[in-house]
Amino acid sequence: MSESAYDAILVVSFGGPEGPDDVLPFLENVLRGKNVPRARLLEVAEHYQHFGGISPINAQNRALIAALQRELDEHGPQLPIYWGNRNWRPYLTDVVREMAAQGVRRALAYVTSAYSSYSGCRQYREDLLRAQAAVGRAAPQIDKIRVFFNHPEFIAAAAERVAAALAQIPAADRAAAPLLFTAHSIPQAMASGCDYELQLRETCRLVCERLGREAWSLVFQSRSGPPTQPWLEPDIGDALRAVAAAGKSQWVVVSPIGFLSDHVEVLFDLDTEAQAIAAELGLRMIRAETVGQHPRFVAMIRELIQERLDPAVPRRAIGRFGPRNNACAADCCLSGRPPT
Repeated sequence: MSESAYDAILVVSFGGPEGPDDVLPFLENVLRGKNVPRARLLEVAEHYQHFGGISPINAQNRALIAALQRELDEHGPQLPIYWGNRNWRPYLTDVVREMAAQGVRRALAYVTSAYSSYSGCRQYREDLLRAQAAVGRAAPQIDKIRVFFNHPEFIAAAAERVAAALAQIPAADRAAAPLLFTAHSIPQAMASGCDYELQLRETCRLVCERLGREAWSLVFQSRSGPPTQPWLEPDIGDALRAVAAAGKSQWVVVSPIGFLSDHVEVLFDLDTEAQAIAAELGLRMIRAETVGQHPRFVAMIRELIQERLDPAVPRRAIGRFGPRNNACAADCCLSGRPPT
């Protein structure tokens, strides 16, 4: 397929508030149709107000788009980049309408999620379909780029972030320091219908293989469901308590491997809440950076674009699993919620 088959790149993300007055409307968008108590919504709203009502995710996406545009300008393909969000401005439907008005007929969508799950993959596909339906016959065709949990450049970028965190520990204490990888928890009913946990564990294994470390743990954070609903565990707080109880090290490294940028669920749930728990336990917690705009990660996005344009470009993946298909099966990554 030649470059001319596509007119544009569309970055699709979660979105976030950019001022105190945005917080509650944003969270209502996020939680619409979900059985989340109002008290939990208000609790999460306070997390955002802790940062002045501003989520850094939008600024981080702007920085990523700028870095990707430079990468494409230097190496090709020469395509413009658009950006639309699920839950806040710029809304995806508005951006798809803008693309149609500017003559875009076919676009590749890069979704800011490395793993397969309902909320990280299928729901974004549903968002794209709704946006296209709202725009009508003029809407461009939009093809989603595959998930990339085992792409060698993603693994390399994540490993460099973890290595930088480990380097902050005195050399004599480094090997004994536990390494906890964190990801957003999801309901067990959702997890049972996708490869989310399997892919996360493979990413963790590949990062540690690159670092030459054998011991690591996958833990979870940021659950929002009722206590009676099973979600993926263990929680990061419980994991830190287990580290302290083991008494083998005063140091612990936490890598938010399930996230691509340092947004509120990293800055508050880890840098604020988890750090407070660690301090109470007498642990010295070091949080690794997310991949963010790491040059190898940005180069990976370009490579994922190029593999869709040119069948001669290899579809790279490492480890126990090959590259994921470009299209999901009809029953892939269901929400786990009963039909309404």
